[in-house]
Amino acid sequence: MQDKVILFILALFSRLPLSFAQRVGKVLGWLAYKIPNKERRIAKINIATCLPELSELQRDILLKDSMIESAKGVVEMPIVWASQPARWIDLVIPGEGAGLFEKTISKGKGVIAVGPHLGNWEVGLHYLTSLAKVTAIYRPPRREVLDDLLKQGRGQGGATLVPATPQGVKTLYGALKRGEMMALLADQQPKAAGRQGGNYAPFFGHPALTMVLIGRLARKTGAPVLFWFMERLPGARGYKMHWFRAPGGIDSDDPDITAAALNQGLEQCIRHAPAQYLWSYKRFASQPDGVISPYSTIVS
Repeated sequence: MQDKVILFILALFSRLPLSFAQRVGKVLGWLAYKIPNKERRIAKINIATCLPELSELQRDILLKDSMIESAKGVVEMPIVWASQPARWIDLVIPGEGAGLFEKTISKGKGVIAVGPHLGNWEVGLHYLTSLAKVTAIYRPPRREVLDDLLKQGRGQGGATLVPATPQGVKTLYGALKRGEMMALLADQQPKAAGRQGGNYAPFFGHPALTMVLIGRLARKTGAPVLFWFMERLPGARGYKMHWFRAPGGIDSDDPDITAAALNQGLEQCIRHAPAQYLWSYKRFASQPDGVISPYSTIVS
């Protein structure tokens, strides 16, 4: 029954014009900001943890804006999945680092395109597939009914989606060796620490379990790493594509160095548009021995 309700809501949202969908998202986000809930609580903790330099008023404004932007992303998602990629590509304008991707891919070694859950990554993936052949790694959703929708929607532009499994990683190596692009949202914590999972590295100055896959791929294939995100413009005016060079050490054979460089690159993206980051994700759920998770603190 729940699956049918979810599919009905997604189908309903998919028919909305973008401007109206964003207004719906604004209302839903405002309600999520006003009514105590799990996502609001986590976002409030994350903002206080990561951006202590902000005043209490500034943090509250950012909390409200981030809840609104996150809700816009949820409402936009089924629309992006249900419509042709060309519709969204036409709405994209160049932002920071314009021309950086073209210069990098022309070297023939492929590109590892890394980003955080920031702005509209669904539109971003469609745009990436307009630039080069893309293989994107993803984590299958918990609800099986959403998996086919996700793969069909994200794959409309020609992207090849592979799960975060050993076989999926093998596919990524092949794509990079052919000079293609690999895309990954890299701000999720791995399932476990260790050589095949992740290392603890500073993220906004606090330890976060961070994937080491990016460094391993870059080191073994020689593919350069670029950071990217697709910023949502106000008033349904479209989106702006940003590119950033990777910090030094991203391809180090020291997993601590490569994990720290990865987080540094993610931070650079997030600081560019902090209101559009998914602050409601438990980025610090796993902590080193002896370190207390910030989510143990009760915040309304």
